[in-house]
Amino acid sequence: MAIPRTPYYVSVTHRLIQETPNDSTEFEVLLDEEDLAQLKDKIAGLDDEDEYTFKRAPVPYKSADHDEAPNQFNQRLTELYVFLYRAGSERTRKAIMEMGVLNNLSNMDYNDPGYGGGSPLNK
Repeated sequence: MAIPRTPYYVSVTHRLIQETPNDSTEFEVLLDEEDLAQLKDKIAGLDDEDEYTFKRAPVPYKSADHDEAPNQFNQRLTELYVFLYRAGSERTRKAIMEMGVLNNLSNMDYNDPGYGGGSPLNK
């Protein structure tokens, strides 16, 4: 017997999970109770990492390439998008793929022109 799933509407930007869609919801997902608890944990974890990153930002002479705070935040954010993709409606999956956020799993952006040879100069 299949576990009943309920539609929820999620705004990553506003860190909201709602039962009805509105202007601030970006993604529709189908979740059971366990999935809902996991999603709440992922959003709470993202808030924790966001706070930690914010506290680390003003540290002088700390290169982002050598600071674990942005990496941890990016990892949590990617994990959230993977979760939303897996639980998402077809529209949600398409929107996440169009955003290109899942490409971050294999692309560290070192090929951008600012890195000049494929690797950051300050590493």
